[in-house]
Amino acid sequence: MITPLKAVVFDVGNVLYDWDIRYLYSKLIDTPADLEWFLANVVTPNWHFQHDEGRAAADTTSELTTAFPDHAELIAQYVPRWLETIPGPMPGMIELVDELAAKDVPLYAITNFSAEFWLRFMPTAPVFGHFRDIVVSGVERMVKPSPEIYTLAMQRFGLAPGEAMFIDDRADNVHAGEAVGLIGHIFDGEPGVRAALVAAGLL
Repeated sequence: MITPLKAVVFDVGNVLYDWDIRYLYSKLIDTPADLEWFLANVVTPNWHFQHDEGRAAADTTSELTTAFPDHAELIAQYVPRWLETIPGPMPGMIELVDELAAKDVPLYAITNFSAEFWLRFMPTAPVFGHFRDIVVSGVERMVKPSPEIYTLAMQRFGLAPGEAMFIDDRADNVHAGEAVGLIGHIFDGEPGVRAALVAAGLL
């Protein structure tokens, strides 16, 4: 017998909410070439990812400032203005979550997210009031696509293999979730997610 799906596990960044460092620094750097260089060499996604792994922003900022002292003023804007890297929800996704919640579908999330930044962001996003539990990488000090974070999430959420759909924008994260029994769906916009949820009988 095939186990019917009963829950949905979401990623947060670029699934529920748009996120890009560029949103902040395009306000601060006027010249396109300078902006591209800065994003490729100074405040980069790989540098930011240290926060998702659990490193303190004060430490990473100090190190980056030492490496790029000529850009100290721009680097200093990152932490206090970090919320400006999230301009808003992905189109249609909050409404989709509301629909699932209205049908009493259990909702969970596994997100690569700084513990510090999560504490600032979560109060701005009331949609998370629908979620029964959220595993945050920076809190647990383990990140997707490491198997350990998925094992922890399945235990915390009380989910057995085959019981939940997992939606993430990165294929490697989805495949790692599938390895522990989540039913993966690579994020392809609200229409694609909706179609998958309808096909699974969750909407």
